[in-house]
Amino acid sequence: MSADTFAAPAPAVSPSTTPPAAMSDRTRHALGVAAGALLLGALGDGLLRPTPWGLNLALWTLALVAVTAALQRWTAGDAELEWAPVALGVAVLMAWRDSPTLKGLDLAALLVTLGLAVYRARGGAVLRAGLAAHAVGLVEAAWETVSGPARLVGRDVRWAELPRGRWSRAAAGVARGLTVAVPLLLLFGALLASADAAFERLLGRLFSGDGDFASHLMLAALFTWVAGGILRPLVLPPEAPPTDRKLPRKPSVGIVETATVLGLLNVLFLAFVAVQVPYFFGSAAMVEAPGTTTYAQYARRGFFELVWVAGMVLPMLLVAEWLLRKESARVERTFRLLAGAMVALLLVIVASALHRMRLYQAAYGLTELRLYTTAFMGWLAVLFAWFAATVLLGRRERFAFGGLMAALLALVLLHGVNPDGL
Repeated sequence: MSADTFAAPAPAVSPSTTPPAAMSDRTRHALGVAAGALLLGALGDGLLRPTPWGLNLALWTLALVAVTAALQRWTAGDAELEWAPVALGVAVLMAWRDSPTLKGLDLAALLVTLGLAVYRARGGAVLRAGLAAHAVGLVEAAWETVSGPARLVGRDVRWAELPRGRWSRAAAGVARGLTVAVPLLLLFGALLASADAAFERLLGRLFSGDGDFASHLMLAALFTWVAGGILRPLVLPPEAPPTDRKLPRKPSVGIVETATVLGLLNVLFLAFVAVQVPYFFGSAAMVEAPGTTTYAQYARRGFFELVWVAGMVLPMLLVAEWLLRKESARVERTFRLLAGAMVALLLVIVASALHRMRLYQAAYGLTELRLYTTAFMGWLAVLFAWFAATVLLGRRERFAFGGLMAALLALVLLHGVNPDGL
């Protein structure tokens, strides 16, 4: 009989007593982002419940910037906060004027600013990116905001690294289950409450009698999700180093086809300008002359059609330059000559449209539609000039950011003008 027969059995190791792995920086930082998102969600429910938004949105945006800066300092992140002054400035604009139109434009500008911040944090080049790169970046930023919180909880937080007590594993499972169950309960509960009045009254009695608890919970969850989607890319580094992703190979068009299109359009625009010269920039006396059109016909028939022409030509020129097969310097010079001539003709058409609207407003006064359309035409004129200074001189990568800054400047000027008061 061997000695091993009487050897004491080795003690069994319980999985619950196995010491957990040391918590990684990724997990700690992800938990910090989750805590910041919960804080911003609670602030969002308290601040952004009253509408229309104004100073409350500016305060919530300030809190978002402060939480982002604190988390970046804590994580020793290297993401820049150059977007913060722009976002705060746009949010403050919402508290400046009470115009619903301006508030809608302000909100759109704030969403674009935050989208570009997320795009920049993920390695995108904002200052020197083309229109296609900006569009793709904004779409990716929107997807990051929508799906980021789920990846924060399911991937960034490595739950196995958390300290495990007696009830920790069950608590973690309950927390993960609640993350999925709460949105579904709110969605299906709202649908069922809408389908049956008795069930709606039952839920009302369960949740404080008037549904306030459910609405607070839903609004806080919404803003927590949005804040988490914004904070995650701004604070946590990408899991893989960013690579220079290239857009799919684009089709190309030769100079013959491009010159044919631009040349014929230039002839059309030139003929229109030449034929309309006698009353293209007509005075009030010319409009009132016997046998001529009325003020309303003169402005309505001319202004809005010219707005459409000017608004469609610029995207067409950008697409034409993008598709052009630049085989030689001669090809590029030909395109610049034809596109430059078209820009010059379009600036004349824009000036004519603004003149028509000036006569119309002098006779019948301002409306909100006339003012905003006039501002849009002014912005288009700036874009045409910027197009000539960038794209036509071989600096296409600077056009998109400059156009965005021109739009923000126009928005600030509109707030200064105060359309409703005017």
